[in-house]
Amino acid sequence: MKRILAAGLLAAVCITGLAAVHAQTSTGPDGLVHYGSFGVDVKGMDKTVSPADDFYDYVNGTWEKTTVIPADKSNFGAFEVLADLSRDRTHTILEAQKGQGTKIGNAYSAYLDTDAIEAKGIAPIQPWLTRIKSLDSKSGYPALIAEADRNGIGGPFGTGVGQDAKQPEIYAVGVRQSGLGLPDRDYYLKADDAKLAATKAAYQAHIARMFTLAGEPDAEARAKAVVDFETGIAQVSWTRTESRDANKTYNKMTVAQLVQTAPGFDFAAYLKGIGTPVDTVIVGQPTAVAGIAKAIAAAPLSVLKDQLLIRSLDGYADVLPAAFDKERFAFYGTTLSGTPQQQDRWKRSVDWTSDAVADEVSKVYVAQYFPPETKAAADQLVKNIITAMGKRIDALTWMAPETKVKAHAKLAAFTPKIGYPSRWKDYSALTITAGDAYGNKLRANRWEHEDEIAHLGKPLQRWEWGMTPMTVNAYANFGMVEIVFPAAILQPPFFDPKADPAVNYGGIGAVIGHEMSHHFDDQGAKFDLHGKLTQWWTDEDVKRFSALEDKLAAQYSAYEPVAGHKLNGRLTLGENSADLAGLNAAYDAYHASLGGKPAPVIGGYTGDQRFYLGWAQIWRRSYREQNLLQRLLTDPHSPSQQRADIVRNMDPWYAAYDPKPAQKLYLATDQRVRIW
Repeated sequence: MKRILAAGLLAAVCITGLAAVHAQTSTGPDGLVHYGSFGVDVKGMDKTVSPADDFYDYVNGTWEKTTVIPADKSNFGAFEVLADLSRDRTHTILEAQKGQGTKIGNAYSAYLDTDAIEAKGIAPIQPWLTRIKSLDSKSGYPALIAEADRNGIGGPFGTGVGQDAKQPEIYAVGVRQSGLGLPDRDYYLKADDAKLAATKAAYQAHIARMFTLAGEPDAEARAKAVVDFETGIAQVSWTRTESRDANKTYNKMTVAQLVQTAPGFDFAAYLKGIGTPVDTVIVGQPTAVAGIAKAIAAAPLSVLKDQLLIRSLDGYADVLPAAFDKERFAFYGTTLSGTPQQQDRWKRSVDWTSDAVADEVSKVYVAQYFPPETKAAADQLVKNIITAMGKRIDALTWMAPETKVKAHAKLAAFTPKIGYPSRWKDYSALTITAGDAYGNKLRANRWEHEDEIAHLGKPLQRWEWGMTPMTVNAYANFGMVEIVFPAAILQPPFFDPKADPAVNYGGIGAVIGHEMSHHFDDQGAKFDLHGKLTQWWTDEDVKRFSALEDKLAAQYSAYEPVAGHKLNGRLTLGENSADLAGLNAAYDAYHASLGGKPAPVIGGYTGDQRFYLGWAQIWRRSYREQNLLQRLLTDPHSPSQQRADIVRNMDPWYAAYDPKPAQKLYLATDQRVRIW
């Protein structure tokens, strides 16, 4: 079970590995990498490219051409540089805890102890595999997948505890579509796409190999049956674009109504099994849930058990013998994401420990690596962007005056969270033992499950975070009306107290504005100042706003990052509009910070030019093709090239770089999308 937060700056991606970066940089006594003399990696630019033809390459072209994606990464860029730094720092913390008998020391060392893992073979997971294989009736299947859920193993339905969107002061149980081993339904259904079809075939072969490693007979036939079953699930599943609609995915019903709506599966037994004492649930995709229930009813029991077997083996492969771990990486790492080499074990141990006992690691991390002056400077930036956003609201031509009053009230209700939580979780009930990697992972998954269930019936825990301070990311939470910026993103190139303010506003300032504006995007705007899902805009507001967003969706749907695969402008709409709004608000805040004085020219660049350099620089990222294709199908964020290109909709960018009508990024005045 997982609580689902609202829109974030980045999709969930694997950010791993270490590598050298081609950049004009220097390392300060704080251990941070500072970019150039004023916050921009000028040597990473490619000035043979006109900014009006390709702004991303103009800012990042030399970096792109001279930077090799490390062998253990599917992509590499500014976010990954900071993730590497964050992991290195955490590694130092955990190394100091080894042998000390602490939870984080035991978790870290046990995960590292591959000799112990190898010596035990599959004995640790064997009792669970036997439980699955011994199931002799479909009547026991709901309780079995409920137990799998408690163990952190995915099933045909996803469940989670979160705020009730229409009663945001209470927690509720959500039920949503799940059941796919591949990242998206398109991998199963687009048989005419050679790349996707090849990936589906490789997935089936992976399942067969995992079955063989576990000593299961008839591996190939059983693998095909699992993939056929999941193809049926894919056929009834909603698209990601459909699933991002906050209204359509809010379907509150009693458990009895759910059983009636989706016959073929005993939801009452399942919900009892996962430990949710509720009479009502919120169903995300009703027709998909009904379709999956029907598929379960039609499937042979053997196929249902085999799907659960492969989910279990894949889910715990990292704490099973190396053959399982390597096979899982060969498919999910190399075939699916294009990553040639698996990360070193110590990196994975740092990542796993940081997730399993997150707050135990986090409180040590922030004490050592997040100075109060950085938090204070970030707090001030947030206040400046909020002020700029308020003025933007006043200037909107598509929003009615009465709606603007409500918009200001929502802006005033924002809770900015900077750096780290105000409280830490208590892990006293979690047992972490040296030399027991499998047991530690199982117990950590069960602890997380119980911690989530425990929210039911309690007041909102507004102090909780959805990310650790070590995470290079940020997010907006609609129900909590909050914006959250972990410590690890408040570093160069996003934010550098030593850099020129223009660069900081173009970097972290735009990120802050991005997250704020999510509360007013096509989905966030459906939540009022209390975090309640309701329409507080007028019908005409919605109509005018939607017309502007349609233009932005069309603009992005024309991009083709991978040959034969265009961007989905509807899927990425919320993030693209947040980029546009955030950059506009940050631009206003930067000019307000000048106090009426002209910006100095630094390094030959005007203040406005440096502002936009700061923006494009944070999006530098190289992708392996498989990873980029996966993102086009699953990620609500556009690739970095297109995120940088949002500037073509901003009038000040034209004044700063003077593009001509014949150049590639130029848009006529009436073609520029002006939402904020």
